[in-house]
Amino acid sequence: MKDYIIRGMAANNQISVFSVTNKQTIEKARQLHQTSPVATAALGRLMTAAAMMGTQLKGEGDLLTLQIKGSGPIQGIVVTTNAKAEVKGYVYNPDVDIPLNQAGKLDVSEALGLGIMSIIKDIGLKNPYIGQTHLVTGEIAEDLTYYFATSEQVPSVVALGVLIDRDGSVKQSGGFILQLLPNAEEYLIEKLEGNLTKMPSVTTLLEKGYTPEDMIQLVLGDLEFTVHEKLETKFSCNCTKERVEKALISVGRKDIQEMIDDGNLIELNCHFCSKKYNFTPAELEDILRKS
Repeated sequence: MKDYIIRGMAANNQISVFSVTNKQTIEKARQLHQTSPVATAALGRLMTAAAMMGTQLKGEGDLLTLQIKGSGPIQGIVVTTNAKAEVKGYVYNPDVDIPLNQAGKLDVSEALGLGIMSIIKDIGLKNPYIGQTHLVTGEIAEDLTYYFATSEQVPSVVALGVLIDRDGSVKQSGGFILQLLPNAEEYLIEKLEGNLTKMPSVTTLLEKGYTPEDMIQLVLGDLEFTVHEKLETKFSCNCTKERVEKALISVGRKDIQEMIDDGNLIELNCHFCSKKYNFTPAELEDILRKS
């Protein structure tokens, strides 16, 4: 089964619902970046949330970026997605190896430490919209719930999960987001929170064979919902040699000239997909002329 996201409405259009299963997407990221289990879990959770959030973008060129900068050993995470649920991301330090937490789980909170989460929406305006919040737990789902409530004034329920297999690969990944609209009745948030306290974790549900539709119905209980869109989600990077060239120009003329003087082939990697791009001294001279 391909990774996919559903989005729809529930409780007579009082709640927006999003849910995803994306094991293959997160496994692709793990393979590209050779992330440790805790780094995979952290990156996977943020990619999962971003993919669902990105489905709210309208324009073909719109982009959503989620960035975390923390004091912990992971140091930071960057994830970008578009309206097609094509998502990519990387962690600053993919080799983090720390003990499990007291519950015997991967300690994403400790790996991230104290820090800031930024949500950047580039929708074609002169300047992108940037919202920020501090990490309240470092578990990412709770941090996003806090962000939605404080920065966007949208009461939300966010649940994310990445299950790592014994060989370090991704066994399960997915999650859901429910958001109350301005017309929502007050009792609904209490009802949802009550249902959540009885629910197993996202990864437990996925292991039992639950689909995104099943997970949404479980958290809604007896509330009805309608799926308005179902779309494939996948890891996708749009890097090109031309884009990398632009990044190279930003290092400055002096540094580029030093590379030329060295006379060696320069290899640059895309942060998101690890693809390698080579530049000869002659190409560097051409870049220098253009700059």
